[in-house]
Amino acid sequence: MKLKRFEGNPILSPNPANAWESLVTTNPGAWYDEESKRVLLLYRAAGADPAHVIRLGLATSGDGYHFARAGTEPAFGPSPDAFDGGCVEDPRIVKFGEHYFVTYASRPFPPGQYWTPNNAVAKPPPMPAEFPQAFRNNATATGLAITRDFKMWLRAGRLTSPMVDDRDVILFPEKISGRFVMMHRPMNWVGPKHGTDAPAIWISFADDLLAWGDSRLLAKGKYDWEGGKIGGNTPPIRTPHGWFTLYHGVGPDWKYRLGAFLLDLEDPSKVLHRTPDWLLEPVEPYELVGHYPGVVFPCGSVVIDGTLFVYYGGADKYVGLATCRFDELLDHLRRCPA
Repeated sequence: MKLKRFEGNPILSPNPANAWESLVTTNPGAWYDEESKRVLLLYRAAGADPAHVIRLGLATSGDGYHFARAGTEPAFGPSPDAFDGGCVEDPRIVKFGEHYFVTYASRPFPPGQYWTPNNAVAKPPPMPAEFPQAFRNNATATGLAITRDFKMWLRAGRLTSPMVDDRDVILFPEKISGRFVMMHRPMNWVGPKHGTDAPAIWISFADDLLAWGDSRLLAKGKYDWEGGKIGGNTPPIRTPHGWFTLYHGVGPDWKYRLGAFLLDLEDPSKVLHRTPDWLLEPVEPYELVGHYPGVVFPCGSVVIDGTLFVYYGGADKYVGLATCRFDELLDHLRRCPA
């Protein structure tokens, strides 16, 4: 089974009218508001500045297909004097009560135009050896931001250890057995000690959102198309058959493809079913030509009237949409082994 692309893709493209999103609009988080019947997209955005400061923009839709930007300013941006001073990107959205909880990847300093030869690696300014290593290396951290309206924000703090390059952090939308749950992808938890030869997906449990510690290996690369590394993509959706979530795998050709898991409802550290073949791979120009060629990367999916809407970044530049009947995908997934 494969996801079907929307014929109107890309649904968001860089906007020359706004300098802060003139070069990049990609990797969107999504939420469907049942009351207003609108989809909210919080997308990664950047302009043409050499430092490549990354912010988040907001767009909304009444039908899930056609989006309008919510104003001319970013919805959320880096804090210049904090761990996320260089960029905020790849948001994942869940909701507890009246508040949206948004996890986002960040760096202390802007990453630079990483797709150009002279900026292949982020270069933070020189710092004394006494400075924390995470700052000296411009390492990725994941932060938590909380809002009710995507206008006023509480920047709650970082969720991940300052000693670990950790991203693809995704909260479950409810507590399980009284504890918060998140998936994440620590880049340097690799080797015999960790039980995986490549970066993999971990799951962690905590009594407090800012105090994680009970971590377990959830899944590692298993098939050829995901042998390089895997990471989580979309916040889990509760179904009668388990928690549904999408993940990406990077194969030997360095292309990003999408698969799916069903996790146990009571113990989400157990994978019940897993797609052996990919559901979406980069083939269209807006997925192959951009700042990171060969990428499809969703940060959010929603279900509307039985249809799964998957909002994904294409080539680190655009936003695309792919859909399927959710029940058909679940039926397919339930026939797949773990």
